[in-house]
Amino acid sequence: MPTTGYYVAAADSAQADGNVLTIRLADSQPADGSSFTEATAAVVSWLGAQPPPFTTTSAGGNYGCGTALSGKPFCWGQNFDGTVGDGTTMQRNVPTAVSGGLTFASVSAGVAHACGLTSAGAAWCWGTNGTGQLGDNSTTNSLVPVAVATGLTFTRISAGEQHTCALTGAGAAYCWGGNGNGQLGDGTTTDRLTPTAVSGGLVLASVSAGGLHTCARTSAGATYCWGANTFGQLGDGSGAQQNAPAAVAGGLAFSSVSASASHTCAVRTTTGAAYCWGWNGSGELGDGSQSAAATPVAISGGLAFGSISTGASGFTCGLTTGGAAYCWGLNDVGQLGDGSNTLRTAPVAVGGGLTFTSLDAGFSHVTAVAQGGAGYSWGSNGSGQLGDGTTSNRTAPVVVLGP
Repeated sequence: MPTTGYYVAAADSAQADGNVLTIRLADSQPADGSSFTEATAAVVSWLGAQPPPFTTTSAGGNYGCGTALSGKPFCWGQNFDGTVGDGTTMQRNVPTAVSGGLTFASVSAGVAHACGLTSAGAAWCWGTNGTGQLGDNSTTNSLVPVAVATGLTFTRISAGEQHTCALTGAGAAYCWGGNGNGQLGDGTTTDRLTPTAVSGGLVLASVSAGGLHTCARTSAGATYCWGANTFGQLGDGSGAQQNAPAAVAGGLAFSSVSASASHTCAVRTTTGAAYCWGWNGSGELGDGSQSAAATPVAISGGLAFGSISTGASGFTCGLTTGGAAYCWGLNDVGQLGDGSNTLRTAPVAVGGGLTFTSLDAGFSHVTAVAQGGAGYSWGSNGSGQLGDGTTSNRTAPVVVLGP
């Protein structure tokens, strides 16, 4: 029997006899995979059907997205607000092609909207748009990608809770969407339906849109944050909202920074040591305590990280320079991936012994790309956001199934 190239959308049972495969389809399940069951997932695994390699994945609120090697974007999970981008509001438990025939160099999944960048730097977004986070000069939700209304081209894009930010090739930052807490960084609290320049004229190398705040860094590693600061998530020591970029205290140079709902983490350029600041009620700062910090505190364990990603429910994950995944913080639905539901105030290794090239933490789940391009995920799965064909939470990594 052939062992590759098969995809079974829905099945009650399957039986192999020599080279003959008999599959009984469930009458109540559509063949487009919209009611993909755990039994079906087992059939696919048994057949040897391999998911297409991903170049990147991104974890959103209760969904995930990724780009295949071809640049074709796929999303999966909760879809009542159009976050899957397939033109429907039907939940998808396996990766489903985003409509429109676009190809993306990268994709970023926010809480309830997603954005992608083409190789030419054109920005497209889809999903919820109540505060203008899609950037198309409207507040109308879209079930398919719509072009961001700008003549600018971007090299990086980050979708947050109610806003989106992006960088041009020259390092200029632009943001759009909700701005009630100054998260757009333009010196106001006025929502913007199209991209508006971040104040200060900084030349930036990366940007991360969180819940109600945003952080970014220069190529030299100087880090700035703006927006809500109730829990110290801006890291400037003030606790005061900032409507324009404010320098993170301590003068440390960071190689990557990630902003979430109420905390921020970054990796130090020289050593790979990770630092976090903001709320810490679930141990998401990783310093062994549950005490909030308004300035950066070092994560326990002495690990050298290459990248870090903050989860909105109160957890954090990072990849070491060797590609090993560690997580810490809240773990009620398995989002730490260590095989348990135990809260951790310091890093613990993600189970499975896999080596990853990228990792992204969503609300309460994580997506990652392993060496070779296979997608993996773990954590909350009530909306199919793990992409494994089920709605069962997972406390250790599972493969994201192929479309």
